[in-house]
Amino acid sequence: MKIYLVGGAIRDRLLGFSVRDRDWLVVGATPQQMLKKKYQQVGRDFPVFIHPTTHEEYALARTEKKNGVGYSGFLFNFSSKITLKEDLIRRDLTINSVVQDCYGNIIDLFNGQRDIKKRVLRHISSAFTEDPVRVLRVARFAATLSHLGFYIAKETLFLMRLICDRKELLYLTPERIWKETYKGLCSRNPHVYFQILHQCNALLYLFPEIDFFFKKTNFLNLKYNGINILQYSLMELSRISKITKDVDIRFSCFLQFISYFCFFSTKRLYNQFFYKEPVFLIKNLCMRLKIPKETQNILIFVCGFHHFLQTIEYQSSESIINFFNFIDLWRKPNRLKKLIFLRFYFNTTNSVKNTSTLGRLLQSMFLVVKNVSINSFKDKNLFHGIAIKHELYRLRVDLLNKWRN
Repeated sequence: MKIYLVGGAIRDRLLGFSVRDRDWLVVGATPQQMLKKKYQQVGRDFPVFIHPTTHEEYALARTEKKNGVGYSGFLFNFSSKITLKEDLIRRDLTINSVVQDCYGNIIDLFNGQRDIKKRVLRHISSAFTEDPVRVLRVARFAATLSHLGFYIAKETLFLMRLICDRKELLYLTPERIWKETYKGLCSRNPHVYFQILHQCNALLYLFPEIDFFFKKTNFLNLKYNGINILQYSLMELSRISKITKDVDIRFSCFLQFISYFCFFSTKRLYNQFFYKEPVFLIKNLCMRLKIPKETQNILIFVCGFHHFLQTIEYQSSESIINFFNFIDLWRKPNRLKKLIFLRFYFNTTNSVKNTSTLGRLLQSMFLVVKNVSINSFKDKNLFHGIAIKHELYRLRVDLLNKWRN
C-alpha cells in the first residue's frame, strides 16, 4: 500500500497559496484493508475512506470506463493492481495531477509543474471529454486563477466545445450545476466563469436565460455610454467582486441588466415599478437549478426593480414605501445589505447621485422611516384592523416626503 498527497493541496502549495484541504490517494489497497485500519467508508459511487484521526479523505486508486451519458455514466475499477499513472491519467487538468509521496518527493507524470509555471490550464488525456462536469470545473479554475495569468489551452477549449456539442451538459443535475456555479461566483473573477462558458457554447445548455442575454444584447447592440450592455454587466460583476464576496450581491448585480431587453419610452421608464418580463427569465433559471430561496428573492428584487431604482429621484414617496413593502424590509431589514453596493448607471447631473451611491441612498431613506410603528400614533385607539396598516403607510410617506424636501 502506498499513499500520496494529491490534487489541490499540491497545486496550491506550488502556487504559493495556503493549503486548506488535503486529499489522499491510496494505491495497492483494498476496501477490506482500509476498514481493518479503522478507516470509515463513505461515498456511493466509489469507496472513499475517512481517516480515523485526521478525518481527511483517502480515495482508492481507480480506473473509469464510460458506459452511459452525463457524469454518472461510468463503470469503476478499484482493483489493488491499479497503478498511480492509471489513476492520474483520467483526472482533469495537468496542474491537478501532481502528487507527493510519504517521503515528500514530488511525482509529476504529466508535466503539471511545467503548466503551472506557464500558467496554462491543460487537459491530461482524451478521457477529459467523458465527464461533462469538467466544462464547469475548468471555467471555475479559469475564474479562480486568471489574476495570475492562467489561460485555457486551445486544445482543451476545443474539447470543452466538443462536450457541449454532444449535449452531454444536459445530463448534469441542477444541484451539480449550481454547486460549481456557486464556486465560480465565489472566485476572484466570476465574470471569467461566464465568459468561458460562453466561449465553449455551454451557456445554451446550462443557462439558456444568460445565453439569451448574451446573444440578444449583441444582436441589438444595446449600449450604455458607448459600451455594450453585456460587456458593461461583466464589468459590473468584476467591480462588485472586488468589494464583496457575497454571492447574492455578485449574481444579482450581473443579472440585473437582463432588464434592458425591452425598450422604454422615457415616460414609461420613469413610471415603471416592477418589471415582470425579465423576472420570468430569472425565475425560470432559479427554479430549474434549485437555487436557494433567499438568493432567488434578491435576484428577482434587483432585476425586477432595476429601472425603478435607477430613476428613484423621479419616483413618489408612495412608490418608494411600496418598494420597501414589496421586499419586506420591515421584517427583513438585512435585505438592504444586499442592495448597498448598487450604483446609478444612467447619465445624470443630479446632486444626490453625485454625492451618494444608489445603495446608500436607499439606506438613508429606510433609516428615515424604519422606526415608524403603532407607537408613533397619536391615539392608538383610533385605529383597528386594516386601518393600522393604512396609518403606518401614511406616516411613513409623510416622513419620507419631509426628508426628501
